[in-house]
Amino acid sequence: MELSNIINGAYLASAILFFFGFKRLSSPATARSGNTMAALGMLIAVVVTLFNEDILGYEIIIAGIIVGSLIGIALARYIKMTAMPQMVAIFNGLGGGASTTVAAAEFLRLRSPSGDLAIDASVTILVSVFIGTITFAGSMIAFGKLQELVTSKAVVYPLRHPINAAIFLASLAIIGVIVATTANIPLFIVLIGLAFVLGILLVVPIGGADMPVVIALLNSYSGLAASAAGFAVNNTILIIAGALVGASGLILTSIMCRAMNRSIFNVMFGGFGATAEVTSATAGGGGTRSVRSATADDAAIALAYARTVIFVPGYGLAVAQAQHAVRELADLLMSRGVNVKYAIHPVAGRMPGHMNVLLAEANVPYDQLYDLDQINPEFEHSDVAVVVGANDVTNPAARDAADSPIYGMPILNVDKARSVIFIKRSLSPGFAGIDNELFYGEKTMMYFADAKKALSELTSAVKEV
Repeated sequence: MELSNIINGAYLASAILFFFGFKRLSSPATARSGNTMAALGMLIAVVVTLFNEDILGYEIIIAGIIVGSLIGIALARYIKMTAMPQMVAIFNGLGGGASTTVAAAEFLRLRSPSGDLAIDASVTILVSVFIGTITFAGSMIAFGKLQELVTSKAVVYPLRHPINAAIFLASLAIIGVIVATTANIPLFIVLIGLAFVLGILLVVPIGGADMPVVIALLNSYSGLAASAAGFAVNNTILIIAGALVGASGLILTSIMCRAMNRSIFNVMFGGFGATAEVTSATAGGGGTRSVRSATADDAAIALAYARTVIFVPGYGLAVAQAQHAVRELADLLMSRGVNVKYAIHPVAGRMPGHMNVLLAEANVPYDQLYDLDQINPEFEHSDVAVVVGANDVTNPAARDAADSPIYGMPILNVDKARSVIFIKRSLSPGFAGIDNELFYGEKTMMYFADAKKALSELTSAVKEV
């Protein structure tokens, strides 16, 4: 059997593992095995590629594998769930940066002594460099916003759309010149610089409320850049893997946009969150609107005698690392005959699937997790809804107030429950920067405390009822 057939067969096996791995990632019950399958496919692809290509020396490659593996193991073991969105943003950025590096190296390798470069090679190389650099720069800004190294608010500046359009058109013109004439290195460097600036300017005006969508979109960009790099270096499996990531990222971005009832154009160019005013009162009573504050005993009585309880996890649950505490309380209620469910909003937290992963870490049964469309009809039949730090995704203003910045965004209909227990440290707003009307509802009891502490106190109090 010829070596080329063996190589192609191995690549085909990798592609099949990618497909089935992606399929299994669609369910929390099979996600772990899907991740393992996809990782095995990538391992096969890397090993086969190293044997297939003319490698001058394996020393640097082996060193890179060892260092990268150690870093990956450390990140997987020690990064907290609250920092997972930041890590995803970094991974997206590094993926884009890697594609740029590979394409740039190919640009220099293929450039002839006369400065010429084949048209087909130059187009794929330049596309990979352009998208990869935008992804890298944009992802670093997204990381900075999530990590609060830069403001998470939308930074809107004058003439931002014409400026971005001018940079984009200038970049296309440079690509055209390089393709049509020679592989001009100074122009190539200018292209990288313009793409870097464009990546920053595209993400800076996007507020924290839209970060889940931005992360999904940047993930798609990183895949497209990798696929273009695959064409540049003529590597089939890189083309396939990049296309899969790009397509899945676009699909996820579409799902996120539908969950927020907004278009991708509105997310990228709307400057959402830039002008929202915070009008909330404080837990201490400073403000014109009053809330009903609850003690652990008050909330425990409502929970102990309920027939159906729906937990609504949000970013506050992740911050407090309270996933095990909510599972303990849920188990206690179920032992008393209470029907327990979890309501998962697609954009709860700071990245897609944040709450699913968090609850899976605490071994919450998958059949207790319900998405927005499944659970919303259940709220009006539930005795108690327990909201743990989920702010914007439970705000009735999205449904009732036409002048609200989040109007039209599908929310969890928590206010339809017979009673609401809202666990939160204060009346501070969510990522959208607006007040939550649910705080002031007649059926709402505000339990002001850290989520983990509050849930532990509720568990103890329910045991005493």
